[in-house]
Amino acid sequence: MKSRSRRSFLRGTAATGAALLSAPVILTGRGREYIPDADRPFKLAYAPSLGMFRELCGSDAPLDNIQFIADKGFRALFDNGFPGRPEKEQEQIADKVQKTGLLMGPWVLHADFGNTSFVLPHREVRDFLTAKMKEGIEVARRSGFRMALVVPGRYDYRIHPDIQLANVIENLKYCADLVGPEGMTLVLEPLNTLRDHPGLWLTKMPQAYQVCKAVNSPAVKIVDDIYHQQISEGNLIPNIETCWDEIAAFHVGDNPGRNEPTTGEINYKNIFSYLLSRDYKGVICMEHGRSIKGVEGARRVIEAYRECDPV
Repeated sequence: MKSRSRRSFLRGTAATGAALLSAPVILTGRGREYIPDADRPFKLAYAPSLGMFRELCGSDAPLDNIQFIADKGFRALFDNGFPGRPEKEQEQIADKVQKTGLLMGPWVLHADFGNTSFVLPHREVRDFLTAKMKEGIEVARRSGFRMALVVPGRYDYRIHPDIQLANVIENLKYCADLVGPEGMTLVLEPLNTLRDHPGLWLTKMPQAYQVCKAVNSPAVKIVDDIYHQQISEGNLIPNIETCWDEIAAFHVGDNPGRNEPTTGEINYKNIFSYLLSRDYKGVICMEHGRSIKGVEGARRVIEAYRECDPV
């Protein structure tokens, strides 16, 4: 090789090497996986569940996964089962979340689809509500994570629908009086009854909005699960706009399949652009599965959110 050609070749090699070193990289068991802009912060606070990227992270340890989530540009995470973790682990997770500057999405305080329901008269469920709210307060005090998800429970055909509504409102007012002074927010999740959760009382956004307006407390708001609402009623962005002042968080998953955005019929690019246009600062919990198994599936989830993140 002539000296001039060799110098040109070495300069090109050095430039290529520098570009590779600076490119966002995800390490996997099979080598290096490249995702465009993988480390750039997302525009919105999408929140992977703990363990969603365990194959890419190379660890099942919660603290390692939190660091990986932060390193890849995500600004939040969520953990539905957080109250069931050992107290020491809760404290460790809370400390790591604080250090990485992430937001924590709502954790599940009550999602019993059995007989215990907020549609029952207050006198019948008061002891249960008191104990459940006390449990939530203890978790919030320990961790600083003050948003908890509540599913009111099953529809009761023995009680007139209007009385059920009145009971739900009365019971939530009682809960708000308990958790409100702690700075907590209970978020109500309407769920679809056509496919996943037959027989539940709270199913649609206008219904949840009516309840929140009646309770009239910052301690009771809505988590809008886009997957469930696509099945139950559609009209996604107009319902978000109508219920905006009562929405505290979102869950996402595409339909059909309940996997990552871009795998179904929901136009998440439009939805996320709308949320950004409203200057939404809250958490968007990635409560879905993966359309592909293993490392490729985890990688595809990140790619999907990069594709749908507003420009």
